Amino acid sequence: MKKLRVGILGGTGMVGQRFIQVLDNHPWFDVTEIAASSQSAGKTYAEAVEGRWLLEKEVPEGFRDIVVRDINEIQTIADNVDFVLSAVNMSKDEIKKIEEDYARTETPVVSNNSAHRWTPDVPMIIPEINPEHADVIEYQKKRLGTSRGFIAVKPNCSIQSYAPALAAWKEYEPYEVIATTYQAISGAGKNFSTWPEMVGNVIPFIGGEEEKSEKEPLRIFGRVEGGVIVPAQTPAISCQCVRIPVLYGHTAAAFVKFRKAPGSKEELIRKLRDFRGIPQEKELPSAPKNFIQYCDDENRPQVTLDVNYERGMGVSIGRLREDTIYDWKFIGLSHNTLRGAAGGAVECAELLVSLGYIAGK
Repeated sequence: MKKLRVGILGGTGMVGQRFIQVLDNHPWFDVTEIAASSQSAGKTYAEAVEGRWLLEKEVPEGFRDIVVRDINEIQTIADNVDFVLSAVNMSKDEIKKIEEDYARTETPVVSNNSAHRWTPDVPMIIPEINPEHADVIEYQKKRLGTSRGFIAVKPNCSIQSYAPALAAWKEYEPYEVIATTYQAISGAGKNFSTWPEMVGNVIPFIGGEEEKSEKEPLRIFGRVEGGVIVPAQTPAISCQCVRIPVLYGHTAAAFVKFRKAPGSKEELIRKLRDFRGIPQEKELPSAPKNFIQYCDDENRPQVTLDVNYERGMGVSIGRLREDTIYDWKFIGLSHNTLRGAAGGAVECAELLVSLGYIAGK
């Protein structure tokens, strides 16, 4: 297939940088535009991120000389792309407006931002779990007055380490969940050189994360009805979110109650290992071959051993056991800037291509 042209909005921040890495030599997509604030506009990408590059590997060679545009050059950028990936750093209202402005140029927007996650006709997709939510795009396009422009979003990185397990166990009807997430500092767009206060430290509060962690899975598990996403009513989720001194990887400790009792621990583990979706069936380029691995070793999952499972696009579950108050409890782990951010958004774009929502202009 002819490669689609993609623009990256907010390309100089940590998620934007991860987009650059993920899209280097991508088989379906070519980056033709990188946009950022007016302070970076007019510079080459290498100049724009000099002293600000936060990832381990250097800037990929093929992107160094791309001249960064001002993100407000909407029509100019739209004319040179087939769709955009958004990781802009603005206020929520500004993000809502600029993403809709891009969509109205007939340019699909796949966003890592939270601004549109609760817009009723914007799908929030984990490709393996709720690809059918893309059906709402046709209703959104009517609202926007577009024929091909729309917005789709991916959910918060904090839910990726436990929501997939709940999806795999859907038939047992989980109805109550307690979760604590232990979140890496890259989730705040920082590393240890830019946030030295986190070395050897734990911060027991991350603004807005607990609300997202409790509510966003319900939207993921919801349904399309009357042209909008109707969130599920269960499971009721209570969450605490803690920042820990780890660079990559969000770990969750979760406790679950089921309405229908599973037959055995082995049955629950088999459901995790067998859980697949459209990305696996269609072999999308960014999709993990195995979405969820179960770690038999009681000392797993560990960040150092498991965060890069399936190139950072898989989810690791371990320590599944019966609980004295809840029915079952487990530990989950996901890579927050790959599965939880840039990689998840790219896989979402691949899904939308495979479903016919994104195509060449």
